[in-house]
Amino acid sequence: MSEGFVPLPKLRADVVSTSHRLHANGWVANHDGNVSVRLKGERFLITCTAVSKRDIDDASLLVVDPQGKVLEGRRKPFGELDLHLAVYRGRPEAQVVLHAHPPVATAFGLVGQELSPIALPEMVVSLGDRVPTLQRAMPKDPEGAKRVESAASEYDAFLLSGNGVITLGEDLTQALLRMELVEHYAKILMAARSLGTVQPLAPADVQKLLEARKKAGLGPRR
Repeated sequence: MSEGFVPLPKLRADVVSTSHRLHANGWVANHDGNVSVRLKGERFLITCTAVSKRDIDDASLLVVDPQGKVLEGRRKPFGELDLHLAVYRGRPEAQVVLHAHPPVATAFGLVGQELSPIALPEMVVSLGDRVPTLQRAMPKDPEGAKRVESAASEYDAFLLSGNGVITLGEDLTQALLRMELVEHYAKILMAARSLGTVQPLAPADVQKLLEARKKAGLGPRR
């Protein structure tokens, strides 16, 4: 997705719709969560701060530059814009970044656990062989942004200890589906662990799935 492929008015409407979906799915509360999209000319369309994702509308959207300076819009950028910009630096082909707090996946991050093992083939094809959890960082911590940039270069989704989940994608739908899959798998892992030991996929099977993932054009382009 980019401004060149999707008319800007539709793109803005899709950002509003995605924000509403995050709220309707129960993945954000209060002023949590944010959405950003890469535009042409090193600009980014983003949601604003201090507005529930349920209430985001066209007037809530901003356009900012790579330093976070507001180029268009009347509101203020959200406070964790540095994390989104870090993703875009780490993954040049990423067009969308979502940050939300889906409850079960966020709980994994709070206790410092990653979503492991990746035991379903669908997870490997869609997200790779790992959904890691990054070390806790306070807001505006440059080291936290560096860790996000590094993770984005390798992974399509990752947990932030104490700060929810980040997913990225080529368009809003892909990033949203990845957020959905992360939370769904977190629920499955939670249930499976209550029943017994989760058996990981065999390494040879993981490798075949990763090859299928690459052939599908998924994952980092390197």
